[in-house]
Amino acid sequence: ILRDLFEELRSDVPHWSSRYYTNKINCKMMSIYHLFYLHISIEFLQNCEIRTVNLLLLPSLVSIFKPEESVAVVLSRSRSVPFIIPPTLHGRDWINLTNEEHVQEGSDPYMIPQSGPRSSFHSLAGAYVVGTVNPDLYKFPEDKSETDFPEGNIGRLWFSIEYEQESERLLVSLIKARKLQPPADSCSPFVKIYLLPDKRSYLQSKTKCKTLNPQFDENFVFQVSSKMLLQRTLKFLVYHVNKQKKHHLLGQVTFPLKNQTLTDDNKLVIWRDLEKENLEPPSEHGDIQFSLSYNDYLGRLTVVVLRARGLKLQEESHAVSVYVKVSLMNHNKFIKSKKTTAVLGSPNPVYNETFSFKADQTELDTASLSLSVLQSIKGEKAHLLGRVIVGPFMYTRGKELEHWNEMISKPKELVKRWHALCHSM
Repeated sequence: ILRDLFEELRSDVPHWSSRYYTNKINCKMMSIYHLFYLHISIEFLQNCEIRTVNLLLLPSLVSIFKPEESVAVVLSRSRSVPFIIPPTLHGRDWINLTNEEHVQEGSDPYMIPQSGPRSSFHSLAGAYVVGTVNPDLYKFPEDKSETDFPEGNIGRLWFSIEYEQESERLLVSLIKARKLQPPADSCSPFVKIYLLPDKRSYLQSKTKCKTLNPQFDENFVFQVSSKMLLQRTLKFLVYHVNKQKKHHLLGQVTFPLKNQTLTDDNKLVIWRDLEKENLEPPSEHGDIQFSLSYNDYLGRLTVVVLRARGLKLQEESHAVSVYVKVSLMNHNKFIKSKKTTAVLGSPNPVYNETFSFKADQTELDTASLSLSVLQSIKGEKAHLLGRVIVGPFMYTRGKELEHWNEMISKPKELVKRWHALCHSM
């Protein structure tokens, strides 16, 4: 119908100035207008985000329309929207900018020309195009944070932070994670949030079952004074829980607060790519990695000392040797101790040595393990580089307590963890 109306209108163009054809042309123009608006609002306007069509467009479209083409084909020749000057403004002075763009010389740029009545369609016969608008310039910028992932990416985490000055509360909202890379096909992730340098306490999200793209939408609160706020660092650890209830670290995000502007009315929404565990810098006095296992049938506690890293040696030379002393305590009383072999001249020694201690199950609530890293120089007394204690709630908190409890909950399984060394305990 639209094609036929256009053809009839083209044949009537020479007679537009005749009063005989005025009513006939008006009816056709109105029909074309309604059909045209309905058609292009579906095929064209949704893509270009244009919401109105001026009747001034019609004469220029009639001149380029071909019977064998659809309206979509005509519009596909140019994605731009033409601006047209009606004949009533033809007498003004215009300066050519390009072939199809004009500007009025010495005119008020904010002046809006007065258009004639809508029924005077014959006055549009001499209208011509003065410029175009590119709809692509007015689109909102696309958020590519969920689509652009660099090669080797192991996941991405979104969160927001806000600080309430009056109550001295740091509000942390855990929003979502995307593109997690678990060791198996399925993934049931959760997140632990630390406010460093406090490594003993943390807040934990709920576990999201069987998804690589969890949506958390959970809020957490840390109490911290405004004086100490900028010295703190947020740390997010993303874990996966497998069918055997083992926790696998998928990655971590570290976010220092020292360069952030945190006020009551300034809520920051941030995303960061996950980093692997081995990218974490060593602690102040170094770290030690070991495994724990308890056999409830034999009543035997097993410790596997694996390695240490970032040790602060007093004298770096081949004459310096580093070893680990593992001691079993009960009610803070010494029971038994064992030592690893010494590794010469390395701040990152590797041991892989296993020790076993006799410990009845009833003693696990009062027993604890102390692992001391010592440096010895020939002819001198051994120097303590750092120590870590793992045990029940009576003696420990944070990662150390968590490691001990996981060992008890998983009898006969080796539970491996890294721990930060402390210089004195």
